[in-house]
Amino acid sequence: MDAFKGRSQTTKGIWMARCNGIEPCTLVMDLEGTDGRERGEDDTAFEKQSALFALAVSDIVLINMWCHDIGREQAANKPLLKTVFQVMMRLFSPRKTTLLFVIRDKTRTPLENLEPVLREDIQKIWDSVPKPQAHKETPLSEFFNVEVVALSSYEEKEEQFREQVASLRQRFHHSIAPGGLAGDRRGVVPASGFSFSCQEIWKVIKENKDLDLPAHKVMVATVRCEEITDEKYASFSANEDWCQLEEAVQSGPVPGFGRKLSSLLGTCLSEYDAEAAFFDEGVRTAKQKQLQEKLFQLVLPAFQSALGHIRSGTLDKFKVAFDKALNGGEGFSEAARKCSEFCMVQFDEACADIVIEQANWDTSKVREKLLRDIDAHIAAVRATKISELTSSYEEKLKQALCGPVEALLDGANSDTWSSIRNLLRRETLSAVSGFSTALIGFDMDEETRQKMLKSLEDYARGLVEGKAKEEVGRVLIRMKDRFTMLFSHDADSMPRVWTGKEDIRSITKTARSASLKLLSVMAAIRLDDDDADNIEKVLAVALVEPSPSSNGTRSMTVVDPLASSSWEEVSSSKTLITPVQCKSLWRQFRTETEYTVSQAIAAQEASKRNNNWLPPPWAIAAMVILGFNEFMTLLRNPLYLGVIFVGYLLIKALWVQLDISGEFRNGALPAIISLSTKFVPTIMNLMKKLAEEGQNHAANNPQRTPSKNSYSDSHAVSSSASSNLTALDNGREYEDPVKDE
Repeated sequence: MDAFKGRSQTTKGIWMARCNGIEPCTLVMDLEGTDGRERGEDDTAFEKQSALFALAVSDIVLINMWCHDIGREQAANKPLLKTVFQVMMRLFSPRKTTLLFVIRDKTRTPLENLEPVLREDIQKIWDSVPKPQAHKETPLSEFFNVEVVALSSYEEKEEQFREQVASLRQRFHHSIAPGGLAGDRRGVVPASGFSFSCQEIWKVIKENKDLDLPAHKVMVATVRCEEITDEKYASFSANEDWCQLEEAVQSGPVPGFGRKLSSLLGTCLSEYDAEAAFFDEGVRTAKQKQLQEKLFQLVLPAFQSALGHIRSGTLDKFKVAFDKALNGGEGFSEAARKCSEFCMVQFDEACADIVIEQANWDTSKVREKLLRDIDAHIAAVRATKISELTSSYEEKLKQALCGPVEALLDGANSDTWSSIRNLLRRETLSAVSGFSTALIGFDMDEETRQKMLKSLEDYARGLVEGKAKEEVGRVLIRMKDRFTMLFSHDADSMPRVWTGKEDIRSITKTARSASLKLLSVMAAIRLDDDDADNIEKVLAVALVEPSPSSNGTRSMTVVDPLASSSWEEVSSSKTLITPVQCKSLWRQFRTETEYTVSQAIAAQEASKRNNNWLPPPWAIAAMVILGFNEFMTLLRNPLYLGVIFVGYLLIKALWVQLDISGEFRNGALPAIISLSTKFVPTIMNLMKKLAEEGQNHAANNPQRTPSKNSYSDSHAVSSSASSNLTALDNGREYEDPVKDE
């Protein structure tokens, strides 16, 4: 205020006082200047806050403006007004504040010419301010009344200046009356709440960050550094080397990727630093970071592609190396460890080749992902190998057990299950020993290893049990086969010929006992050493031995031991054939084998009949007594014997030619019909043969004398006829040996 001490800041902060002599009561706030050197160019927040506070709480705001600043940008406070207008519309509702522009040191330019320019500038500021959606179309007059007054220079026209100030003071009298400076004000706050209202308004203004705008040089640095940032980003994006590198890395690994990309990024950032070196350091650094982040976002996909190629390539190399090591006979765990360590070293070396110096990106997550993939592949291969190994030993057990067990059950006897147990124990021990040795290379815990060995043992036992259950379905067939073998063949395995001397009852009992033995063996599983039962005894008592009786009358009620669904001392899990099923099978077995026994009995009786060709003794005695006369007649006349002999030969020849015994096998009536059709042709054929034989004999002996050799001739004829009939009996024609001489 002292002109002799120089110019300096007069008002600091906001001062408030009551006006003297002005009605109604009027409070005046004095704000510090908006362009003081004391705060500097970097501290412009308070002037915006204080200006907004004045607009929010005052009905009339006086804005001092030097006449020569009209038409200028900064000196006319246009940026300040623009910021204040924007924030005021967002924070506060319209209250019709009067903006009174006081033009000081008025020149010769008439006020009528200055006022339109000032109003036009205010309107342009209002139009350019971004407005919220609720005030998109709100005019300036809704928020503000604009008034303009001019004051002459105090130093040159002091008297005129004082008169104009006094006139301006008079305008504040009754300012809230209609037509006054604040006659149309809104949202009036009572005096009792004015203090609280001011506190809340100042709090809202202080918390609003939109008023913390930079100073002029900061704004210039911001705008220019942003332009440089955009230019360098666009230049890098269009860089041919970068485009080629980006394209190449999509298809596969690029040697020296990190070095090439670091060089391109370093060149781009260096160019930015060179062009932005003379701007504000804080802005320059911030924009450099922004440029760096944008560049990092641009190159990150390429970096991730390169890293992905390294990860997938390393995983493929591991798989190849691991398979090669396993095929070379190396232990599973040792091969997995060596190949994994070797491939991770290669991965780290490859990652060092793609590292970007400026980014310092972390590759640990990809490394962990690779380790998980390797572990997953190892686990999958381990599961496959163990599965193949298990399947191999299971197949060996299947081959070693199924065939022998089937053979043992087929020839079931008292030692069958003992032999099966020994076989199972021997083969299981061999397989488990080999399997245990093979599992050592897989580096598994003892509990898992024991579980797998136990599983293999259970599999072997299950094979035997399954085979036994499978053979149970064929037990009836095997019983009949065994019965047939023992019943129809002798001790030398030769087929029996039922001659009538064999004891069929004893043979049948022996064969059925052997079949019953097979049934008892197949009735239950006996794979444990302590498996003892009385199944065979129960079956023998119930099915083979006769039931107890006394003189045809039962002395007591006999309980059927097979009338049950379970065996004593045998669990249901080990039962293959229940007692009831055994009884049913035995009944069916007896039914199907009775025919074989009856056939044998019939064959034996037929053999007896065929072998007993002599008549009974009484018949022989009767024939001797009753045929004595005939016998004496034959002795007196031997010629009858020749006739009888010839008749016998003829009858025998007819018997053989007609196959009478074979015909009667098909029944009496068919035999009679067949013999009636063949009898006459057969007689004619025999007569023809005899005639031809007689002619041949006469031609070969023409000089014989009938008188001397009549007996010899008759004997020769009889011999020839006998020979001829014998030849017919054998089914072929007899040729006289004389013809061959």
